[in-house]
Amino acid sequence: MKSKIFILTLLVSLAALSSCANRSKGSSGESSDKATAQTTTVKQSTHMDSTLAFNPADLPEEPIFEIHTTEGTITVLLYADTPKHRDNFVKLASQRFYDSVLFHRVIYNFMIQTGDPNTKDSSKEALFGEGGPGYTIPAEFVPAHTHKKGALAAARMGDTVNPRKESSGSQFYIVHNPETCSHLDGEYTVFGETLDGFEVIDRIAALRTNSMDRPLKDARIISITPVI
Repeated sequence: MKSKIFILTLLVSLAALSSCANRSKGSSGESSDKATAQTTTVKQSTHMDSTLAFNPADLPEEPIFEIHTTEGTITVLLYADTPKHRDNFVKLASQRFYDSVLFHRVIYNFMIQTGDPNTKDSSKEALFGEGGPGYTIPAEFVPAHTHKKGALAAARMGDTVNPRKESSGSQFYIVHNPETCSHLDGEYTVFGETLDGFEVIDRIAALRTNSMDRPLKDARIISITPVI
């Protein structure tokens, strides 16, 4: 049976709201040691690989990125005290991993989710929500980092198959409504926050969706670039 990543079920107005997080196929069996080994230290090298979009070594301890989407640009800051998630995001963005991925799961008044490489290929629609880089990331819970509006948090598999609450290697969500996401504090790693572009979050969250919470109109990440 396919493994699926999901965020805890949210009840809104006595109706069960489906889970917000991803269903990353094949990621649950990876060890935290492997995840750690595959993350990248921001300041690891002064030499830039010519295949990268930017040099991770040029970034500060708390880098700022512009997430360019088909609906506008969201400017985000990554936290220094969640270094494994920060470094992994930096690594993937520098490798253009996120270019052209869809916001494949959108729940108005809750969150918008992206980061699945399967969504670059429309022929893989049945697998949307199950993709990733093939590893997980150890949880980094910081009490000060809550699910406020615009918070960036890592999706993950549920507690039954993921008792350590390890994060997906690539899928993340952005909070639309902090009130309906507040119960996720301490359960899902929050590793950044939105500085600008809240109206873009609103615009994506308002897209009409089907029964699987997939927007009927494609909303994609075009690219993710650092503000240096």
